Amino acid sequence: MVSDAEVAIIGAGPAGIAAAVQLKRYGIEPLVFEKGRIGGLLWNANLVENYPGFPGGIPGPELVGKLEAQLRKASVDVIYEEVVKLEEGFGLKTEGGSYTADIVVVASGTEPRKFPGRISEEVEGRVFYEVYPLRDLAGARVAVVGAGDAAFDYALNLARRNEVVLLNRGYKPKCLPLLWERARTTPSIAYREGVEVMEVLPSEGGVGLLCRTDGGEEKVEVDYVLFAIGRQPKLDFMSPELRGRTLERLHLIGDVKNGRFRQTAIAVGDGIRVAMEIYMRRHLT
Repeated sequence: MVSDAEVAIIGAGPAGIAAAVQLKRYGIEPLVFEKGRIGGLLWNANLVENYPGFPGGIPGPELVGKLEAQLRKASVDVIYEEVVKLEEGFGLKTEGGSYTADIVVVASGTEPRKFPGRISEEVEGRVFYEVYPLRDLAGARVAVVGAGDAAFDYALNLARRNEVVLLNRGYKPKCLPLLWERARTTPSIAYREGVEVMEVLPSEGGVGLLCRTDGGEEKVEVDYVLFAIGRQPKLDFMSPELRGRTLERLHLIGDVKNGRFRQTAIAVGDGIRVAMEIYMRRHLT
């Protein structure tokens, strides 16, 4: 099946959704591709506190629901297929077909950096890199490995119904001060620093983390482990040559290009802006 469109959007997180809704306001019907479910990293967010209009904050999944409702109201259709290749002529290959577009907006977000050490095959099912698969977990002991905003946010999320140990290989938290203060005062979170995970092994009924500490090797035993050790742009569907080129008809928006500035409000602004630029360049010049 071949479908042609003026604009194709790869990814239906906050940036892609904002771009699609704004394009529809201009009468432009975008092709929106999403490999999984819409919302991006909002599914991982315990509480979004800096998005205007929600003075008390809003849980990430709840905000996703509002974005879904807005897509429906705007009559934006989402193609739930993963774009596996973006060609230089703006042909898009998915597992289900081939499509073409005059303009491509890449809003594919990021993917987690994987643990570089050895993970035993026996416990691979107990190792995670996103928190949303563990949202319904209760009564378990979970290790969260990392020291940034994501690690502390995940820990606070899981600590409502579980025992959490936060493992920082360094000696200083890298998260927002308010996240540190919340974690520090949450009884079900144990924070440890100077603990570097070297290997993930089977343990009786769970996972054993072989760690290097100031006092020597130590095994930390948990039911599950969640790594939050950084993220990288998801651009594996683009060739290195295409990634390195600057093209007027190719736009990268949201987390895929924003580095450490992974914020919902910034991503939404990116989406609105690129839609306005597309319309102005194509229809007002």
